[in-house]
Amino acid sequence: MNTPEQRRAPRKRPDARITVTDAITGQLLGHLGNLSSNGMLLIGQRVPRNDAIYQVNLPLHRHDGSVSTIEIGIQEQWHESAATPGQTWAGYRIIAISNAEAMQLDHWLQQA
Repeated sequence: MNTPEQRRAPRKRPDARITVTDAITGQLLGHLGNLSSNGMLLIGQRVPRNDAIYQVNLPLHRHDGSVSTIEIGIQEQWHESAATPGQTWAGYRIIAISNAEAMQLDHWLQQA
């Protein structure tokens, strides 16, 4: 019996609160819930449009105290109301990332 293969990249929760902003408008999209090499969970107060595409700034905090901000393209995959009134959880797929920023993301994901 063949079952569909479902691979998911390991997700990492941030150690500190990471604010994700729209690179075009500067508006807050939400706070990072978790991040993988191909997607993220954002917790925010705005409900995104289905399949909405955003260009976002994502600051990655390193253990040495430095911060490196990457700019990536993401597309909304799903969203639902959170347990906290007024909050929405939204899952996004990374659809555009440069090679250099992908390397920075991989390095951040590998930090323990």
